[in-house]
Amino acid sequence: MSAQVFIAKESAPGEFRVAATPETIKRYIKDGLQVVVQAGAGAGANIADTAFADAGATIAGDAKAAWGAADLVLKVAPPGVDEASLFKPGAILITHMFAHKNLDAVKVLAEKKVSTLAMDLIPRISRAQVMDSLSSQANIAGYKAVVLAASRLGKYFPLLMTAAGTIQPAKVVIMGAGVAGLQAIATARRLGALVEVSDIRPAVKEQVESLGAKFIELPVQESGEGQGGYAKEVSAEFLAKQQATLKAKIAHADVVITTAQVPGRPAPKLVTADMVQAMRHGSIIVDIAADSGGNCELTENGKEVTKHGVLIMGYSNLPNTMPEDASNLYARNIQALVKLFNDKGELKLNLEDEIIVGALLTTDGAVKHAATAELLKA
Repeated sequence: MSAQVFIAKESAPGEFRVAATPETIKRYIKDGLQVVVQAGAGAGANIADTAFADAGATIAGDAKAAWGAADLVLKVAPPGVDEASLFKPGAILITHMFAHKNLDAVKVLAEKKVSTLAMDLIPRISRAQVMDSLSSQANIAGYKAVVLAASRLGKYFPLLMTAAGTIQPAKVVIMGAGVAGLQAIATARRLGALVEVSDIRPAVKEQVESLGAKFIELPVQESGEGQGGYAKEVSAEFLAKQQATLKAKIAHADVVITTAQVPGRPAPKLVTADMVQAMRHGSIIVDIAADSGGNCELTENGKEVTKHGVLIMGYSNLPNTMPEDASNLYARNIQALVKLFNDKGELKLNLEDEIIVGALLTTDGAVKHAATAELLKA
C-alpha cells in the first residue's frame, strides 16, 4: 500500500506558509504517494482546500487522526511537544527544526522513534541546492527587507532630476552578502539606491561588485569564511575593527539592512547603540537576524522601535510576509528531498546518502545530530 503523506496546518502563531502546494501534491501522487491535507492548511498562503482536493489530495477534518496515520508529515515550522506526541512509531517528519531552540520537541520525536529530516540541516553541497530552504527563504527576506525600508523611508531611493531640482539617491548599507544580502543588494540597486556592503568573507567581493554595489574593505586580514559558504565567528579584535570601519559608513546611511548570522549561534552584534545614535534622524535599520538575537544592539525581536530618531525593524520571519511565493519555493525544496527516498510510494531512507545523513536529526529512538545530542545531555 502506498505511503501516506500528511500536510499539517501550521500551529505557530502568525505562520501563514504551508509545506505543500497543489503543484507538489500532483507530483507526490504521480510518484505513488497518497496525500492528506489538514483542512485550512493553505489558507494563510491563499490556497483553498478545493485547490488541494482538485490536485488529488484528501482533506482531513480530524487532524489528530491524520497525524497518527501518516507515514510522512510535512511542515514549515517546528512541531510543538503536543504535535510531536501524535506521530506513529517509524514515521518520517520533514520540517525546519532549529533543534537548539526546540529541544523538548526533539526529545519527544526521538522517544516516538520518528525519523526527523531537518530542512535547516540540509548540507550546502551542489546536489542539495534544490532542497536548500534556508536559501530560498532568505532570498525572500532580503527582497522584502528593502521593500519595507523603501516604503517607510521619507526619501526616494533613486536619483531624480526634476524641474524643482535634483533629488539625491538614498544611501543603503547592507551587512552580510549571503543569499539574503545579495538579494537585498540587487533589490536596492534596482530601486536606484547607492549601495555599500560589508562582509567578513573577502570571497564575496566579486559578487557584490557584480551587482553594482561597493564592497567595504575591512582593515584586519582575518577570513570569516565558514563551512558550506556560511560565515563563522571571528575574534573580538576583528569585530571591534569592523565596527569602527562601519560606524562612519552607517552615520551617512539612509537605510541599513543587517543579515549576518552564524548557524546555531547568536547573531553577531555589528551595530552598537553608539552607532545608531550617530545615524541621522529618519533613517531605518531592518534587522533580518532579529530572531537569532539581532545584529543591532537595540533590535527587539518581532517589533518596530524608534531609538535616537532611527526606526529599527526587528521582524523575525520576513518570508512569512510573502506566504504565497515562500510556500511555493519551500514546497519545491521538500518535494526534491522526498524524491531521494520515495520508491514508487514506498519510503526508504538511504543512510548512505550524504544529504539524508546530514539532515537526519532523529531516527530509531536516537538523536543523530551530534551537536543536538550534546545539548540534550547538558
